[in-house]
Amino acid sequence: MANLNKETIKQLTSLCRIDCTEAEQESILKDLEKILDYFKKLEEIDTTNVPPCNHVLEGIGNVNREDVVGEVLNKEVFLANAPSHIGGLIRVPPVMKQG
Repeated sequence: MANLNKETIKQLTSLCRIDCTEAEQESILKDLEKILDYFKKLEEIDTTNVPPCNHVLEGIGNVNREDVVGEVLNKEVFLANAPSHIGGLIRVPPVMKQG
């Protein structure tokens, strides 16, 4: 299993761009250790005669419904609810850096 420590948690929070205090990092470390311990317990279970399955509940399937167009907002009312808009489109902050 993975060896978790404070440095690993700092690296993970940095990669995920999550700003955590020291106390939050300690909590995350403890939670991840509990999760890994649970997986260790699961590895002890004998599953030699258990067939693989895709679903926990057999016979479950997707429930599809027809798309029905309901009441639609007027474009001006819709844009009035947006914090910023330009040219009839909602303006959002950039999510990718350019060159």
